[in-house]
Amino acid sequence: MLQILQITAPIFLLIGLGYLAAMGGLLNREQVRGIGAFVITFAMPALLIKTLGTSPIQQTMVPGYLLAYAFGSLAAFTLAFGVSRWVRGDNLSGSAINAMGMSVSNSGFVGYPLVAAAIGSPAVLGMAMGMLVENLLMIPLALVLAEAGKQQGGGGLKVLSMTFGRLLKNPVIIGIIIGLCVSLLGIEIPPLLFKPIDMLAGVSAPLALFVIGAGLFGMKARGVWVDAAWISGGKLILHPLAVLCAFMLVPDVDPVMKAVGVLFACSPMMSIFPILGQRFGLEDRCSATLLVATVMSFVTISVALVFIGTGSS
Repeated sequence: MLQILQITAPIFLLIGLGYLAAMGGLLNREQVRGIGAFVITFAMPALLIKTLGTSPIQQTMVPGYLLAYAFGSLAAFTLAFGVSRWVRGDNLSGSAINAMGMSVSNSGFVGYPLVAAAIGSPAVLGMAMGMLVENLLMIPLALVLAEAGKQQGGGGLKVLSMTFGRLLKNPVIIGIIIGLCVSLLGIEIPPLLFKPIDMLAGVSAPLALFVIGAGLFGMKARGVWVDAAWISGGKLILHPLAVLCAFMLVPDVDPVMKAVGVLFACSPMMSIFPILGQRFGLEDRCSATLLVATVMSFVTISVALVFIGTGSS
C-alpha cells in the first residue's frame, strides 16, 4: 500500500496545492485559466512532439490499443446514455452530456501524470492515442447529440463540422500531428529546438495537476448530488471496466499498454466538462460531478493500481 501511496499521493498533493492557492487568494480564476492555457497551448504539445517525434511510428500508433480504447469508451457512453435517457428520463441533450462525462477522461491533466508516475514513458503514447479517441470520436459524438436535442433534431451536421474545425486548431491535436509527421518522415529535431521543447515538456504534468486543483475551488453544486454520484461512479468504475473488457477482446496488445489504457480510463472526466455543459443549462450538475469524481478518484485509482499490480512491480 505504501508503494501505491508513493504514486498517488504526489499527484493529489499537487492538486491540493492548487486548491489551497486559489482558496488563499494567491491566484484568481483568470490566472488559473492562463496557466491552463499555457499547458494546453505549449507544454502538452511540446511533450507530444518530443515523445512521438523521437520514436518509430510503429511504436507510437498501436491499432489494437486504439480499437480497444475506442470500443470501451463507446460502450461506456452507450450504457450511460441509455440509463440517462430511458431510466432517469433526461432529455437528449442531458443524456448526451451525462454520457460524455462517463466516457471521456482527463487524459492530459490527470491521466498522464498518473500513468507517468505509475508506469513511465508509455504514458505519453497512451495519452496521444487516448486524446485522438476523445477528440475525434467521443466529444464530437456527444456534442452533436446534445445540440440535436437542443434544436429538436436539427443542426447536427453543422455542429459536427464546427466541432472538427475547432479540433483541427487544437494545439494538442496539432502537437500529435507534428510528432507523428516527424516520426514518419524520420526527421531529427535539431538540438537548438529540442532543448526548449524538452524544457516545456518537463513542466506539463505538475502544472496540469496544479490547474486541476485551483479550478475545483469555488465550484457551484446546488442540489445535483444524486446525478453527480451516479455519473462519477460510472466514470471511475464502469469506464475502466469497459476498457478492460475491450482489451480482453483485442489480441496482441502489450500487457503494459493494457494497464496504461485502464489507468487512463480511471481518471475523472475532463476539466472543461462544466464549460461544455453550460450551453445546455447543466453547469451545476457538471461542476458537482467533476468535483465528486476528482475527489473519489484518489480511492478508485489506488484500487486500480493494486488490481493491475503496478504497485507491487
